[in-house]
Amino acid sequence: MKDQDTRYEAVRSRDARFDGEFFFAVETTGIYCRPSCPAVTPKRHNVRFFATAAAAQGSGFRACRRCRPDAVPGSADWNARADVVGRAMRLIGDGIVDREGVTGLAVRLGYSARQVQRQLTAELGAGPVALARAQRAHTARVLLQTTGLPVTEIAFAAGFASVRQFNDTVRTVYATTPTELRAAVRATRRTATPSAGIPLRLAHRGPYHAGAVFDLLRREAVAGVEEVSGPPGGRTYRRTLRLPYGTGIVAVDERAGDPGRASAVHPGGWLDARLHLTDPRDLTTAVQRLRRLFDLDSDPYAVDERLGADPRLAPLVAARPGLRAPGAADPEEYAARAVVGRAAAERLVRAYGKALDAPCGTLTHLFPEPAALAQSEPEGPLGALTAALADGTVRLDPGVDRDDAQEALLAVPGLDARTIAEIRARALGDPDVVPPGPDVPDTWRPWRTYALHHLRAAEER
Repeated sequence: MKDQDTRYEAVRSRDARFDGEFFFAVETTGIYCRPSCPAVTPKRHNVRFFATAAAAQGSGFRACRRCRPDAVPGSADWNARADVVGRAMRLIGDGIVDREGVTGLAVRLGYSARQVQRQLTAELGAGPVALARAQRAHTARVLLQTTGLPVTEIAFAAGFASVRQFNDTVRTVYATTPTELRAAVRATRRTATPSAGIPLRLAHRGPYHAGAVFDLLRREAVAGVEEVSGPPGGRTYRRTLRLPYGTGIVAVDERAGDPGRASAVHPGGWLDARLHLTDPRDLTTAVQRLRRLFDLDSDPYAVDERLGADPRLAPLVAARPGLRAPGAADPEEYAARAVVGRAAAERLVRAYGKALDAPCGTLTHLFPEPAALAQSEPEGPLGALTAALADGTVRLDPGVDRDDAQEALLAVPGLDARTIAEIRARALGDPDVVPPGPDVPDTWRPWRTYALHHLRAAEER
């Protein structure tokens, strides 16, 4: 999609497959849109293309009110790529610039702030501050239109340093004031509060095979931290979250598809969710962690096209279009669970997990932090891993170099290659991981993680 004429064809055909992969702006209107925008297609000579919403905003364009380009799924490149740009985008999505600034981002990446600025600007048309600003604007819009929080609280919850900066950004991006942006939504939709939860639509690209994802989450659910309730096709996944400023509880629904089938297959759209936060500043981080858990920024068209060309996988892909490779809401938690298994993880939660101030049904605890486990369970592979996580010898944050993380994991006593492969695939979100044993051809690259999910799903029927 690098050829601009090809991109224009995607715009002309309103092809939703490319929503989030690029944005287009119309010079005569000053508006930027997603490729599938339903508005009248502009003339080619009036169109400009951008890699990110931030780049379009930086060039003076405001977001379209019809297609809401700020709400599209993220580019699948940011999850798949292992270079500094991909790692930076994952960290920015997790809110690192808001919490630690550009300097903190650069330190996590192992580059100077100037190098990070140069590489992001060269490829994406926007630096880390502009990218974080675009993300803050989206968070602000969500809070304005779904909650009854005061505007001043929303400004700081979205990550802005001042109310003036918040007001200026909203006017620039949406060509309206925060008050007018809120008034544009019916009052009945603005009933959420921190205690009632924030309603969300977690957008995804293309088909989404929810049944297999919820099956996996149900099998893995650790009592006290997670639960899956309801019948297949209409289940709800709930879990607790440890976040930078506080805690959270999230509920994500499995939308019903064909009622005649046990596994719902979404034709496209979103997953409905509700997020309860003790501190609304955690909204951006919580949403990004859910997107990684549910693999919502994947490109199912690219995955299915490659794997569907293989005779062995073709019938499996046809049976489960849009099958995802779930990640992890908390990479360090997942790594510990991969080492000990579900039953032992539940014991750890009961013994060392932090009790919630306000339990919600069966959700009563946060999973123990690595430092607490390293001190309380110092022996064996779990003790070695949690000690390495606690002192930073092993890093599993969104911006870590995956090869470096694997090397660090290999140095942890007692970790076998299969467990490390599971951690790389789930905690680090690598789409091309093969554990020891399976016969996996190179022709399945770069989607071998997805291929193995297809094989496992077929065996479980």
